[in-house]
Amino acid sequence: MEKTPSSGSGKTSLCIDENVEGLLAYLGWWITGIIFLVLEKDSYFVRFHAMQSTVTFLGITVLGWIFGIIPFVGWVLANLTWLLGIILWILEMLEAYQGKLYKFPYVGDLSGQWLEKVNI
Repeated sequence: MEKTPSSGSGKTSLCIDENVEGLLAYLGWWITGIIFLVLEKDSYFVRFHAMQSTVTFLGITVLGWIFGIIPFVGWVLANLTWLLGIILWILEMLEAYQGKLYKFPYVGDLSGQWLEKVNI
């Protein structure tokens, strides 16, 4: 596994451009994040985006479900959580496609740390 971030302009072990594969890691929220974590073996760029997708959107999904259980105020918070998720989803797909290794505050650092520990 490549340890240094790249510009997202190379090929991956799946023979797809890194920037396209980085975008695809976000496409299905945490599900595609997990898929690309398992399938991609060489590209740090793609693996980072896959891990960040998994951590970010799994957290948003769980929070949305928890808030959705709470009547009235929880429903509002759940809808705001989903809206935040959609905004982050669009932002990250654009950043990955442009070849940027953009890190969300806190989640990006956490993703980088966990990526070093997880070698699927």
